Amino acid sequence: MATPETFDKITMFGAAWCSDCRRSKALLDRLGVDYDYVDVEHVEDGAARAEAISGRKNIPVIVFPDASHFVEPTDAELEAKLQETAA
Repeated sequence: MATPETFDKITMFGAAWCSDCRRSKALLDRLGVDYDYVDVEHVEDGAARAEAISGRKNIPVIVFPDASHFVEPTDAELEAKLQETAA
């Protein structure tokens, strides 16, 4: 599902209770990635924005400036995409 929303930098939609979110956030932090974090439980339209981007209710949703996104990526998938976008 396409969305007209664009992102200038990597943006992660997640929640503190989500183990996949904590794992992806820890990877981004460990690698020193500059990203925005949207807590879907505390940002009024956060969950709706994440669902509009991914077409699913699953989190994390990680959006890249090239308009691609991942839903529940593995660490390997996320790290490969980060290396690709840094090149």
